[in-house]
Amino acid sequence: MKMHGLGNDFVVVDERGVTPLVDSIIAIAMADRHRGVGYDQLAVLSDREGSDVHLTFWNADGSQSAACGNATRCVARYLMDETEKDSLTITTDRGTLFAIDAGDGLVSVNMGQPQLAWHEIPLASEMDTLSLPIEGAPVATGMGNPHCTFFVDDAETVDLAARGAAIEHHPLFPQRTNVQFASLIAPDHLRMRVWERGVGVTLASGSSSCATAVAAARRGITGRKVRIDLDGGTLMIDWRDDGVWMTGGTAHVFDGMWKL
Repeated sequence: MKMHGLGNDFVVVDERGVTPLVDSIIAIAMADRHRGVGYDQLAVLSDREGSDVHLTFWNADGSQSAACGNATRCVARYLMDETEKDSLTITTDRGTLFAIDAGDGLVSVNMGQPQLAWHEIPLASEMDTLSLPIEGAPVATGMGNPHCTFFVDDAETVDLAARGAAIEHHPLFPQRTNVQFASLIAPDHLRMRVWERGVGVTLASGSSSCATAVAAARRGITGRKVRIDLDGGTLMIDWRDDGVWMTGGTAHVFDGMWKL
């Protein structure tokens, strides 16, 4: 299936009840937007006892990620339609996530508690995650994958491709990092643009939106509930006691068959 959340697009492969297909070679081939299908992330559905589904995420460069918020929402919408359930339990390498039907075609996913300690994110050495020793003093946050958030006067003016690529491979991040540039619109409203690890510039990112909301709340820039406007649309993020909830729309574009 081809799906997207706010233009953040995915290939979703259903391996429930079948022999696993996807590996790094297949992931790279599918990611090619000229000779394959093209995606920002690939999500693989598989069976897991005690949950409705298990999700494994691949980046376009063939590496894996433990979390992908928008893909989780898309898969949750698909499974809700398939099963007629209004809530789901989803396991990932990040842990167990919960999804609910938020009404009006929207889906909410609890992305779990953010990782705030340097070794959890992870960073290369012990340091203050609220102000990294990088020009611009960004915030580091883990959401099952590492994030580096810069707060700037105007996110629109940032050379995202150049800055994002450089920061992704910064030596402070041994597993590389997703990079966000966010500017304040109102106390509960941010504009954010994202460079995704292993992918590049994307129209939206769910885990990046969660990380940015957490970073903004920790800095005292916003409260814990915030609207985030991305290039592809808007997500609502609510950092509650039980985790970071993300709410937004989804789209199922088409179904296809991959020929080996």
